[in-house]
Amino acid sequence: MHDAPAALAAPANRRDGNYGPVTMVTVFGSCNMDLVAYVATPPRRGETVHGRTFSTVPGGKGANQAIAAARAEVGTRFLGAVGDDEFGGRIRATLAEAGVETTGLRTVEGHSGTAHIVVDDDGGNSIVVVGGANDAMDRLRSGDAETIAASDCLLLQLETPLRGASAAAEVAAAHGVRVVLTPAPAEPVPDSLLSNVNLLVPNEHEAAVLTGESDPERALTSLLDSVPEVVVTMGGEGVLYGNRSGERVRMPAFPVRPVDTTAAGDTFVGVLAAELARGTDTTEALRHGSGAAALSIRRKGASGSMPSREDIREFLEEADS
Repeated sequence: MHDAPAALAAPANRRDGNYGPVTMVTVFGSCNMDLVAYVATPPRRGETVHGRTFSTVPGGKGANQAIAAARAEVGTRFLGAVGDDEFGGRIRATLAEAGVETTGLRTVEGHSGTAHIVVDDDGGNSIVVVGGANDAMDRLRSGDAETIAASDCLLLQLETPLRGASAAAEVAAAHGVRVVLTPAPAEPVPDSLLSNVNLLVPNEHEAAVLTGESDPERALTSLLDSVPEVVVTMGGEGVLYGNRSGERVRMPAFPVRPVDTTAAGDTFVGVLAAELARGTDTTEALRHGSGAAALSIRRKGASGSMPSREDIREFLEEADS
């Protein structure tokens, strides 16, 4: 791991034109081109089925979370890598159009990351991720530590090498920056990384892989031995939050008809982090994240399905009425 610098200056645009503080979320993570096929029923092993439509949509867990945070109207920076191919240019443009600062998005030789997604008529999906350029995120590069240290929140996932994510978390922890980790794809997470994580956000499958507990309540309790706060997302069953002080919040999902659940979890995490970074109460931040996820699954695609903060506000007001 890299040693965190002793003192770091904030980047020039860490403050707005009136010299007031700016809420800043930094995402260190993956970006892919999603290759999405829509089918009535997903194929079994050895089976070929007819698809209805096909699309290419910029995504990746890191990029998705960055776009969700930016649309929730907080300053958002993305640290990642794309290939020197056509996909790389489209990914970069999509992030920039969403309001994400891409100075830390480097271009490397080779192909960009891809995610091969099959979406069925119930809105469910199965995904194969090919890392590509994301594998270059195995360490911090020039300027990354300064960007992280000047943030209010750092978002991490496991679609990039653990070494790089661990180095980013170490810098964040050294400078009092909240670290939020989505442990996906599901795999064991070393204590060296978890020791610098403030909030862990697994889905119920990932929580089970990490703890061996299939029950979300028991899994959450087990995970609190490693991190101070945990949110277990449970799809249509909502989310479960807990912390070491004994607080528990179970929030049901908003009832909507799913069209495509791709990136619903990333939408939830991006908006949750944005709200926590701006100082929103935890329960209300969970509600905003849940509302954003509900809105996202009513639309096709990943990054293109994510709502604006105004969309979320109107949805929550309607749910209250």
